[in-house]
Amino acid sequence: MTRVEVAIVGAGFAGLGMAIALRRAGRDDFVILERAASVGGTWRDNTYPGLVCDVPSHLYGFATHPNPLWSGTYARGDEIRSYLERIVDVEELRDRLQLRAAMRWADWDAAEGVWRIGTGAPGTAASTGGTCDDVIVADVLVIACGRLTEPSIPRISGLESFPGPLFHSARWDHSADLAGARVGIVGTGASSIQILPELARTAAQVTLFQRTPAWIVPRGGDAYSDTDRARFAATPQALEALRADLYAEGEARFASRAGDSDAATEAEAVARAHLERQVHDPALRAALTPDYAFGCKRVLLSDDFYPAVASDAVTLVRGALWAIEGSTLVGSDRSRHDADALVLATGFASTRQPYAELVSGEGGVTLAAHWSQGMTSFASTVVSGFPNMFVLNGPNASLGHSSSVLMIEEQAAYATRVLAGRAGRVLRVRPNAERVYTDEIARAAASTRWMTGGCRNWYVDERSGRLTLLWPGTVEAFRCRLARADGSEFEPADEAPTTPAPVEGVLRGAS
Repeated sequence: MTRVEVAIVGAGFAGLGMAIALRRAGRDDFVILERAASVGGTWRDNTYPGLVCDVPSHLYGFATHPNPLWSGTYARGDEIRSYLERIVDVEELRDRLQLRAAMRWADWDAAEGVWRIGTGAPGTAASTGGTCDDVIVADVLVIACGRLTEPSIPRISGLESFPGPLFHSARWDHSADLAGARVGIVGTGASSIQILPELARTAAQVTLFQRTPAWIVPRGGDAYSDTDRARFAATPQALEALRADLYAEGEARFASRAGDSDAATEAEAVARAHLERQVHDPALRAALTPDYAFGCKRVLLSDDFYPAVASDAVTLVRGALWAIEGSTLVGSDRSRHDADALVLATGFASTRQPYAELVSGEGGVTLAAHWSQGMTSFASTVVSGFPNMFVLNGPNASLGHSSSVLMIEEQAAYATRVLAGRAGRVLRVRPNAERVYTDEIARAAASTRWMTGGCRNWYVDERSGRLTLLWPGTVEAFRCRLARADGSEFEPADEAPTTPAPVEGVLRGAS
């Protein structure tokens, strides 16, 4: 058994960001639990061809750890993973890191006022608290598991009988030789638009199944030269100024993503012009044009997706993959396509976080049960009924316009500030504070394109119709909102805990 003040679950950006904040605050009694064999989170799990971040590299990193060595405007996935490994070494976190230590369960012990977390190696039989698991006892639990960790596998008739290589984009099978092969890809989201051009260059034929087209804008960007990198390393103020410019550009981009009429019209015009320049066939162009408002779904960045789709190497199927019959892929339009391999670029469990089933708070209520009508919180970070617990990158903590690392840093700062004033007491979020915050989010989201744009997106929970993934505002607005939290969100130390009910919030019609 290990006894610590803080147990952090996850060693991606969120977990490492929390560890950095604790260290900066002089709190060194913590452990980082990571289910995999190395750090990196999504940048460890995703290794598909063409993997590049769609946030500018000099904004996609910790403010305390600028990196002058990024290769270009947009960093490759392997670079980001190496960056996180370097953070572990620079911050001297290796001795705080437990690898291959998956959280199997986490239970609040009300009598002792601590969290008990059962861990074990991935792939072994799960336990519910027996002696087979290693147990961490912690005053504070920080959930930093990420929001896009568990692949979503569609239910497709015959999927399990497909004879060739079949894998999700986040679990890329590098042993599969796809050169000269006939490859099917399901999905046209952020991963698919990076994978498709790479496959189109080497595969004999690629069949792309598109249920819903995306709004795509030019990615642009340049490679940084050795001179650029040397200048960034020699003059930190230049790097700081670039980050400030990128931050301002991202904040300005919020208007078009959220649905400001003029900004959205201007951004949509850019996307339409991009499509028209790169796809000359009117029928294909029509098939690739969304029928929902710009910003309703995730806006994608690519300069080579449209040319790949328009090439002879790719066949676009307007509809879902409906069934698989042997090695034949059958579209919802009943078209048939022979394939040697199949890639599922079908996204992740987003609104229903897998870790929620594993966490039990006061009265034995699981986080999944508390979130049965969609994720709720106060300050996107603390949850009623789950004392001394913080969730990073969870409810309404993602962004549609800028770097999620900025949000993680704000949440970690809030958590360390709260812990500094804890003085050993149990922190219980008042249910009403969570309800008020949930209604704030609902009111702010009501007029955004995520709610009114006429699409289905993974930001909105289908059970309640609430926006549960995205923060409906700028990063600066999030910073100010967390700064206003004065501790009144927690029950007084001598007050008996109340049993929270799932928060329904304000229902909205669009989904």
